[in-house]
Amino acid sequence: MTPVMVTGVGLISSHGEGRGVHTPLLAGGAAPVLARAKDAPCDIHPTPELPLDRFIPRREMRQMEPWQRIGVHAAGIAIEEAGLKPQVARMDVTVAAGGGERDAALDAAILAAKPGPAGVHKMLLEGLRPTLFLAQLPNLLAGSISITHGVAGSSRTLMGEEVAGAEAARVAARRVAAGTSPLALTGAAMTSDRPELLLLYGFGGALHQGPWAPLPERQGMVLGSVAAFLTLEPEGANPAPLARLTAIETSQGRPEGRVARLRALLGRMGAAPDMIISTASGAPAATADELAALPRAPDLFTADLFGHSAEAAFPAGLALATYAIAEGRARRVLVTGCGQWRGEAAAVLEAI
Repeated sequence: MTPVMVTGVGLISSHGEGRGVHTPLLAGGAAPVLARAKDAPCDIHPTPELPLDRFIPRREMRQMEPWQRIGVHAAGIAIEEAGLKPQVARMDVTVAAGGGERDAALDAAILAAKPGPAGVHKMLLEGLRPTLFLAQLPNLLAGSISITHGVAGSSRTLMGEEVAGAEAARVAARRVAAGTSPLALTGAAMTSDRPELLLLYGFGGALHQGPWAPLPERQGMVLGSVAAFLTLEPEGANPAPLARLTAIETSQGRPEGRVARLRALLGRMGAAPDMIISTASGAPAATADELAALPRAPDLFTADLFGHSAEAAFPAGLALATYAIAEGRARRVLVTGCGQWRGEAAAVLEAI
């Protein structure tokens, strides 16, 4: 198998965009950027102001939701950093995406009416515009990246919250290593101020209430806007690689077995790392299980810096790990993840 190199990173969070903004966060102790969600008494890590027209024509921007826009923008940063714009015709894209944003007004009407299952079905049939279904398809993130940046290779979209982001990176890396993908772009995006996400997580008792607190002190998630994309190439293809992706593995099963599964993944990661970056969500049980599986306390929690970002959480951890190596802050970084509901992941990046 050919070694896989990370050659470009595009990272967007509430702090801003790019390496210059995020590298100082590696030292730890950075204050979170917080705002109050419009539709819930919860804090969120908000979407920053971005020069979206740098990569996205306005005619295309009108057809994208906010999470798609920041995803396409982050993909553009990664492609630009790697110097791969002339090669996008042979680039494959593997993304992780959620279900898209919903018609919040219709959701509110259903909640107010409490019509029962048959009534809910009737209200959905009568209230949803057919075009809404077309606009919310998760694989439109990959489509928007292809249209905007000219990416013309194969396209894959995975769904399934945190583990989908890790699995998208794993699939992309394995294809590059096997020689079936000459050039890969992988990542995910999520925006935080979304009524349906706040509603769903809130009904499940998964959101943190009260003043912000760092992990593992808080008892719930604080949602964050994050987009993270990486370009992957075989060794020798790019003259200026940033880091080597040495290993990446995922697993999933029933929640009660996740400590054992994550320990098994960590056992396949090799020597001890200089730095550990945890993508724990903040959901109490899952976060406790992730910490129980680790050999020592993590150096950084992505959820402290960016908030919980579902599919984008693990790619964001990979992005931070790449920055840490490229800036000489570590030579071997372990990135771990344990899904709020299910799904475990681990990856190792090394200096070249």
